[in-house]
Amino acid sequence: MSQVTLKGTIVHTSGHLPNEGEKAPEFSLVDQNLNEKTLDSYTGKRKVINTFVSIDTGTCANSVRQFNKEVSQLENTVVLCISKDLPFAFKRFCGAEGVENVETLSAYNSSFSKDYGLEFIDSGLKGLCSRAIIILNEQNEVIYKEQVPETSEEPNYKAALAVL
Repeated sequence: MSQVTLKGTIVHTSGHLPNEGEKAPEFSLVDQNLNEKTLDSYTGKRKVINTFVSIDTGTCANSVRQFNKEVSQLENTVVLCISKDLPFAFKRFCGAEGVENVETLSAYNSSFSKDYGLEFIDSGLKGLCSRAIIILNEQNEVIYKEQVPETSEEPNYKAALAVL
């Protein structure tokens, strides 16, 4: 179990992020067009996994916008923005915001958040994904991780993107 805060109040997660050098756990998620996506769907690419509570919060939406802006300059890299929002919420958001450079994936019906140690296990956020960045190389090994210590704050984009 790990802990972060939400506006200063301690909130616990289901575990710890995968360690650098480890293979990332497999996953099966749903994209905004209701297609199943697995880790194998991105074989041969570097993956930036951006997890968050909900696309309908300001900080979470900002992280999707920021990565959408940054990813267009990265070669052989895909950004996967993941939460337990329904695919329809992602489609609405991306359409309204013109987000086209990242992939949004819903973990609403999967074990992803538990497998990656991201699931909140207490508070009003129980069951949702905590804010984190996990970067995988082409072989799906973790090369960077950041569990954002304060849920209402954005991740360190500069540090994350520097490893790419």
